[in-house]
Amino acid sequence: MSEQGKGSASASAAAPAPGSDTYKGWLFKWTNYLKGYQRRWFVLSNGLLSYYRTQAEMAHTCRGTINLATAHIDTEDACNIVLSSGGRTYHLKASTEVERQRWVTALELAKAKAIRMMNDQSDDSGDEEPTSQSDRSEIQGTLKILVSKLDDLSTCNDLIAKHGAALQRSLSELEGLKVPVEGGEKIKAVNERATLFRITSNAMINACRDFLDLAETHSRRWQRALQYEREQRTHLEETIEQLAKQHNSLERAWREAPTLVSSTPSAPTTNKGSERPRKEEASDEDEDTEYFDAMEDSPAFITVTASENTQHRRSQSNLSGASGGQPSDWNQDDHMSPSCNDVSGKELQPRRQRRTHIPDKPNYSLNLWSIMKNCIGKELSKIPMPVNFNEPLSMLQRLSEDLEYHELLDKAARCESSLEQMCLVAAFSVSSYSTTVHRTAKPFNPLLGETYELDRLEEFGYRSLCEQVSHHPPAAAHHVISQRGWTLWQEITIASKFRGKYLSIMPLGAIHLHFHASGNHYVWRKVTSTVHNIIVGKLWIDQSGDIEIVNHRTKETCQLKFSPYSYFSRDVPRKVTGVVADSGGQAHYILSGTWDEKMESAKIVQSSRGGSGSEGKQKTVYQTLSPKLLWKKYPLPENAENMYYFSALALTLNEPEEGVGLTDSRLRPDQRLMEDGRWDEANSEKQRLEEKQRAVRRRREAEASDALDEGREYEGYQPLWFHQRRDSVTGETNFVYKGGYWESKDRQDWSMCPDIF
Repeated sequence: MSEQGKGSASASAAAPAPGSDTYKGWLFKWTNYLKGYQRRWFVLSNGLLSYYRTQAEMAHTCRGTINLATAHIDTEDACNIVLSSGGRTYHLKASTEVERQRWVTALELAKAKAIRMMNDQSDDSGDEEPTSQSDRSEIQGTLKILVSKLDDLSTCNDLIAKHGAALQRSLSELEGLKVPVEGGEKIKAVNERATLFRITSNAMINACRDFLDLAETHSRRWQRALQYEREQRTHLEETIEQLAKQHNSLERAWREAPTLVSSTPSAPTTNKGSERPRKEEASDEDEDTEYFDAMEDSPAFITVTASENTQHRRSQSNLSGASGGQPSDWNQDDHMSPSCNDVSGKELQPRRQRRTHIPDKPNYSLNLWSIMKNCIGKELSKIPMPVNFNEPLSMLQRLSEDLEYHELLDKAARCESSLEQMCLVAAFSVSSYSTTVHRTAKPFNPLLGETYELDRLEEFGYRSLCEQVSHHPPAAAHHVISQRGWTLWQEITIASKFRGKYLSIMPLGAIHLHFHASGNHYVWRKVTSTVHNIIVGKLWIDQSGDIEIVNHRTKETCQLKFSPYSYFSRDVPRKVTGVVADSGGQAHYILSGTWDEKMESAKIVQSSRGGSGSEGKQKTVYQTLSPKLLWKKYPLPENAENMYYFSALALTLNEPEEGVGLTDSRLRPDQRLMEDGRWDEANSEKQRLEEKQRAVRRRREAEASDALDEGREYEGYQPLWFHQRRDSVTGETNFVYKGGYWESKDRQDWSMCPDIF
């Protein structure tokens, strides 16, 4: 960056003091490895940080926005700022350390204010229409009061005029009497003052009448404007509903139309995907749209199957950066080592016969919009929902569903190559989304202290335990240990927002995976899930964003990109692409597939700089071996469409088991009633449980207040099986398993469990 650029950034820095409603200024934003940091105009307003290429763009084109209410603010060095929210990360740089500190202060204040506003909105459930009606009634009432007061003033004016006239007559009579000269002058002065008083009172009443006329005129104008806005809002709602219906009809027509010829590995395709710099988790500038400037100079890579030279090409999004054009020194005949080459099927059949079906879902009709229209912009966990929108599983059980393809980790534990192991770990991270493609129902929010165990020690060698460790914000801790050489743990906080037509679900928190034999420690985070067509049309789910998997022992990385679904894209729906690279950034494997079907890996044997594309961009050409299957989704059970589209594992998650903890999700009565099809009773039971939880929370708050008054320390709620510790790898503080659960299960001693059901 030139000194001139730095100087201009500093000179044009934000003038308002941090803490004001709006804060503006120039910052340098990381775009990609070719362009590096680029100067951008940032605007901080109403808890949102937006940026533009120039100040003139503020009138028409926003390049990206991040919500500070759910954002994490960090500082790397003297001048850098890192903002992350969900799957999106901005790397920013100020021209000076002082300027950086001003921005950090402004961002922190804006974040605190945004959180307060979000909490205030979550408690506000008023309807807009009654409010507008009350406004009209208030205006009319005010006008009536003004008219009444004007009548009072008119009456007073008449009295003043009457008494003033009498006073003047009396004074005139006094003037006619023979009085000393001084007395006559005083009477004359009093008469003049009485005349002035009458004139002033008349002017006052005329001014009041003019004020009332003006208020009536403006009131009619306000009422017309209000009526116009109300009609516009109604028209907009009708238009959105019509668009949603047309959207749904187009989707059905497209699905029913004959299948068009699509791009295959043997047909050359083009891709405007962008290069993903490894430095950031996600950036709005790298999406396939003209709004984001990193797109302009971002190359795509081409993979070429080595056995067929250049006849068969596939264009993918480059997520890892170029490998420098150096040929790989890997043996071309060794794509996957024999120890982890088998990727077909489950290894062992369960020894215990588990259930294969649950009662069919009842066909209850419910007007979704009538319930959801007052919830726009609110935190999903704070919206009271009937069980009609749920599925008979808790969020803890949904979290345990990540283990459906645990055999991928069993295979990975046997891999001698850490890069091959990374491919399987990446496939495992993608497989956790395969069950969500048809699962549009909401899982039950766990009660504080609720647990869920998934004991598959005899069948598959692992044991899993989840516990709800926080209620607001909702957070769950998860720990899995396997006898086949791996341990997985995570703490997930769900941030969600309902935006009218779609619902965004943003899991926050890192997932850790440790392999016992090699000591490899992998860390990654989940992408954002979006539920579309909330108002009208068929609900559907999409996953979008980026996952960076890091092996903290070897510093090897895998960059995965979940492409958002688009009607206008020729790409395969639900596409996932990725690159596995070593610690030096050299790419070794190309990953491709879809998050709802399968993932494949292709080993890179050579890489080079290819020719320029149609837009003059230089592409990196990766020569690879034939792709190998890493993971393929199991077919859904028969009649799954009437059983909430549960997978084979999901059907067993709520199956009653003997000996589980007293706080286990299987024992939750409202969830059990819903599974049995008794939804009315389930709704009543759900309300009882939630009220019981609120009563416990109020009692804890009262105890905390008493302790504060008495000068004692109050520990507050502490989870039973997890405790907070600082992670030595990421430096984050999260809940980890402290032990004791499985020992208590062996003894069947649950005396320490709270009564939450």
